[in-house]
Order: sequence, then structure tokens, then C-alpha cells
Amino acid sequence: MSTASPPHPVVLWQEGGEARSALWRSENHSKPPARVQVVDDTIKADHAYRLACEGTALLWRGDFQNARQLLQAMARRMDRKSAKTSVQPAEAFHLHRQAQAQRARVLGMLLVELGADYHIALRRAPDVKQACLQAYGEAEQGALVSLREVQGLIGAYEWRKKGVEVPALGARIHPHYSVFSPVRGEYVDLVAQAPLPDTSLAFDIGTGSGVLAAVLAKRGVKRVLATDQDARALACARDNMQKLGLEQQVEILERNLFPEGQAPLIVCNPPWIPAKANAAIEYAIYDPDSAMLKGFLSGAAAHLAPAGEAWLVMSDIAEHLGLRTRQQLLDMVAAAGLKVLGRIDAKPRHSRASDASDPLHQARAAEVTSLWRLAAV
Repeated sequence: MSTASPPHPVVLWQEGGEARSALWRSENHSKPPARVQVVDDTIKADHAYRLACEGTALLWRGDFQNARQLLQAMARRMDRKSAKTSVQPAEAFHLHRQAQAQRARVLGMLLVELGADYHIALRRAPDVKQACLQAYGEAEQGALVSLREVQGLIGAYEWRKKGVEVPALGARIHPHYSVFSPVRGEYVDLVAQAPLPDTSLAFDIGTGSGVLAAVLAKRGVKRVLATDQDARALACARDNMQKLGLEQQVEILERNLFPEGQAPLIVCNPPWIPAKANAAIEYAIYDPDSAMLKGFLSGAAAHLAPAGEAWLVMSDIAEHLGLRTRQQLLDMVAAAGLKVLGRIDAKPRHSRASDASDPLHQARAAEVTSLWRLAAV
């Protein structure tokens, strides 16, 4: 592994007549700003918004809570919508993604400075040390980071402490920073309710928080091999298995898709939308060119024990968005040497499914989440 390049780029700016520099941190891999202007409580929201739209980053030196209010004011200006026009679902999706990316870019221009100990030297600033340690690890030196990212760190830290109640487990799952949280319960319930073909061994492919591996173990599967290739997901899944007392029953493995060998049950809940991810957390939702879906399907038959089942758990939201057809999915299944044994469906229960103001409401209202029971031909 090469170590020639530094782990983080550097931001340069002028402040108080002196040249300053700091590392640049960005979880969505945005480039460091080329222009930085130091601002404080005296800046007006319209001026801040205009500078951010023009590509000037705003390094905040005022009251922390006032910075939060400024960010909210900039967001309100960003969210002013023009009159809606009638477009096809795929076009609506791409316009929505463009708007999300633009929103993230502009609002990400409001920056704060983190000290080497993750201290924020601003009035009324919260203590974010533990949140930063959990997300970033030990600091090397001070860094600039967007206020939005800091807020995300704080929110993730609170979610991790509190956890997410999973009725199928009768317990909580504690998602780590950038690991997808099991807040959409229908896909978990499908795995909790489908008839098990065998209880000796199961593979959970792309385990994330480990929630599906835990459900399988709670249902009586004697051994579960759960895989992922993301370091944060692996740490999160191991932490959850320890909290649930399942670490002897569930083994967490760093793998790209499948572990070695065969199993009578293989479960995979891949990202549902074949589109580009703009941040690490989005890889749980977006699967460019259906790469993970294709990888799972193409390898499932070889890893299935005789008479075994592969459970593909996914939403049909991509079909309603015009990004993939049902026939294309079925063609992938057939090309992989698999056949459909059956399907169990569930309607989403999350609030966005009934939010008529959502740009993708038409697709979300029609969405169905399914557990596809597949077998080798």
C-alpha cells in the first residue's frame, strides 16, 4: 500500500495578516476549497449564501450556535423551489440527485476548525471529541471541516449511543458513523418471517450493521458468517454482535461478497438504486451499474449447498424510477444460473412513502420491498 501521499489535503488561507494552513477533512470526498474567507456573527445570510454559491468557503470565527442558525438560513435559501414541472420518473430522480449534490456543495462551504484534540475554539461550541474519535480515530493535527459534517458527527454519535430498536430482535442495533442504520424495518421483518430452509449455517453478504446476521442467529441459525469490506461496517457489526451476546454464533469476516465454502442459506440486502454514491454512507443505498447486485447473483449458485436458498432482499424503487426494469432483474437472475422459488412482499412504512412534497413521491408511493427466494437451476 502506497504511503507517498498525505492522508488529507491541506487548506491555505490568510487570517490576521498571516498565512495559515490546516488539514482538510471531508467524508464525502469534496475537494478542499481554493478560496477561504474568515467570517463571524456580523455576516448576513444573503451575503454568506452568495459567497458559498460562488465557491468561497466561509471559516467561522463567531458563536457556534449562530453558525448553526446561519447554516439553516442558507439552507432555506437553497430549498426555495421553482414551480414543479411534469417530468418522467428517471428525469425526476436525476434532477433530484443534482439538486442534492448542489445543496451539499453550497452548504458544505461553512467551515469550522477542529483542534488537534478535536476541540472547537468557538463560543458555545459543543464537546465533539468523542464523536470525532468514533468517526475519525485519533487526530494527527488540526483540520478544517464543514459545519454540516460536524453536525453529522454529533447526530451519528447520539444514534450510536441510543441505538435503533429492532422489533424482530427485541433489542437495539447501534449504528456507527457512516454505517447504514436499520430504520426501515420492513426488510428486517421479511428476513425474520421467511421460512428457513436450514438452520445449520448462513452467509450474510454485505452485513453493514449486522442486523440481518443477528436476526438469523436469533431465529436459531447455529452459525452465521457475515461479510463486508468496509472497515467501519466490520467494526460496527462486531460491536453489535458483542452487545447482543452473539459473537460466538456470528463471525464477522472482511470479504468482498462471499466467504469460502457453501451454505444452505445465503442472504443479501444490496443497495437498491443503480446510481452513483456521493458519500460513504450512500453506498448502502446506491449501487453504480448494479455492481453488488450482479456480483451477488453471479456468485450465489457456486456458494449454495445442495437444495439451498439465496435470499435477495431489495426494494423495487429502481423500477419505479425508471432505472431498472423487472425483466432486467429477472434476466440477471437467470443469467446467474438461478431460478425464483417464491417472493414475499412488504410495503414500506417510512414517512417519505406518504410525503406528497417529496420530489420522488410517485415512485416512493408505489414502492414494494421483497424477499426473493432463489435457488440454483
